[in-house]
Amino acid sequence: MKTLEMTGKNVAEALENALKELKVTEDRVEYEVLDEGSKGFLNFIGTKPAKILVKVKRDYKEEVRLFLRNILNNMKVQAEIRIKEEKDTVYIDLTGPKMGIIIGYRGETLDSLQYLASLVVNKDHSVPYKKVVLDTENYRKKREETLIRVAEKTAYKVRKTRKPYKLEPMNPYERRIIHSALQDNEYVYTFSDGQEPHRRIVVDIKK
Repeated sequence: MKTLEMTGKNVAEALENALKELKVTEDRVEYEVLDEGSKGFLNFIGTKPAKILVKVKRDYKEEVRLFLRNILNNMKVQAEIRIKEEKDTVYIDLTGPKMGIIIGYRGETLDSLQYLASLVVNKDHSVPYKKVVLDTENYRKKREETLIRVAEKTAYKVRKTRKPYKLEPMNPYERRIIHSALQDNEYVYTFSDGQEPHRRIVVDIKK
């Protein structure tokens, strides 16, 4: 984090001088008043300048953009990177002609990139924790809809046969979708079984 001590006739002028020196806008910095200064006698004798310590805030959105750009370049994948922030969540959307490579088998590559992007955004804890959601071609929404259908079909099968059914191994994010989809079902319940990365959901009949 870049820091700078700056002086001025008063705090406002010191801040203005610092912004010019750093070539940033006020919303990109935070500052601490080291000395409010003094006008002195008759605004002349014994005047003392104000002094502030200015810190440039981390631009974590630009950092994660550059990080992903380097990865995409190494993968020889052309993509537009769109980043927006809502409350404490940073949404990153990738668009381009070869997004299947980015998604990977059952979203594994996308999940790995999302994890790495989260590490970049939340490194050194200089800002409050931000949740990072990385998506492309609306994959996560489509996958969620698919998993909800799987959950409903499996619940119907278990209710009909009255036998437990194991789903294919899923990551924690996908398992949460299944659990959530069936948590209010009056006929079946769900639980997870096994160790990562082969942990899977079991749907069983309520006794």
